[in-house]
Amino acid sequence: MTFACAQPATGPTGTPAPTLSQSARTSPPAPTPTPTPTPTPSPRLGPAVVENVQLIASGLEAPWGMALAPDGRLFVTERPGRVRIVRFGTRAGLEAQPWATLPARANPDAERGLLGIALDPDFSRSGFVYLYYSYAAPGGATLNRLVRLHDISGAGTDEKILLDNIPGSSNHDGGRIEFGPDGKLYVATGDGEQQARAQDRSSLGGKILRLEKDGSVPADNPFPGSPVFSLGHRNVQGLAFHPDTGVLYETEHGPSGFFPACCQDEVNLIEAGANYGWPIVTGKPGDPRFRDPIAWSGNIDTWAPSGAAFATRPGPLRGSFLFAALRGQHMHRIVFTPDGRGVAFEERLIVNQYGRLRDVYETPSGEFLVLTSNRDGRGRPAADDDRVLLVTLR
Repeated sequence: MTFACAQPATGPTGTPAPTLSQSARTSPPAPTPTPTPTPTPSPRLGPAVVENVQLIASGLEAPWGMALAPDGRLFVTERPGRVRIVRFGTRAGLEAQPWATLPARANPDAERGLLGIALDPDFSRSGFVYLYYSYAAPGGATLNRLVRLHDISGAGTDEKILLDNIPGSSNHDGGRIEFGPDGKLYVATGDGEQQARAQDRSSLGGKILRLEKDGSVPADNPFPGSPVFSLGHRNVQGLAFHPDTGVLYETEHGPSGFFPACCQDEVNLIEAGANYGWPIVTGKPGDPRFRDPIAWSGNIDTWAPSGAAFATRPGPLRGSFLFAALRGQHMHRIVFTPDGRGVAFEERLIVNQYGRLRDVYETPSGEFLVLTSNRDGRGRPAADDDRVLLVTLR
């Protein structure tokens, strides 16, 4: 099945963009939970060309995450609590009626709300959609939870709470969720503005969690009986698995508002049971107790990195790591060294053209869907914000 896309946005060439040529993302083979990186052919160690940028949908309110279903529907979360559907082809555009509305606690000048989304790898059979959202607990505190909804007759129903009482706050709520090639569900959390949580193994805050589909703890997790997979994180916003090695990489916000420890955004290679240092260390201190980031924005630059994806389709860009930058207002591309533990090349794409970027998602045909985040209280929204864009690279 081929989907035709909507009207073009301003792009570098002005030529029509390629269409989405398949209706499902192909999952890579299942490795062990924490495979050792092995040398693989590197992507092109040079600039990618932005061939076209095309507008797919507009009029969204602070979208945060997206996932493409096998039937061609694009599920998009909005922080105020709505799951929206974007369609392609003759019915192209944003559907007026939300697929579901959750009791998410959101406000325009903060980060909480309806955040991450992931579809069951067997979605065509199960119809399960997984969501992560902030809510108001009794007494007024903000907490986060992981839930599962069922897609029935084109609407989300039967909400089931899989994991609750994840620490939250106005900011630092994490929220990205992603199924790994091992079939487990990985959940990124923030420290909820209480830094000590990141080092406390009994707290769910400041962690990457690993769960079974039903919310139970896998028997082979690094800490028996605990969903904690890694710790020492400040505010994880992106998760992506390398297409060849199956290794998990994440994007993480550094302390951009804390002088003199400014900026220091990170890209980390995640290993089972590893400690990434926050708040004891930041940046690349070389402390043997902790894992240093693979890529780092330094003490001056701030990316504010968010959703991430690998280029998985055959071609010269396969294996490139891409993430959306909010404050940086660009799409960042990194080529890792063959062992996966260093940076061989990096660049910035579509810089300062579409404002704050929140998420990147690879389509089955190798293009990238990108969410803007200009109506999140920190951007300068255009009349048609927020948008879903289709970016074609070569």
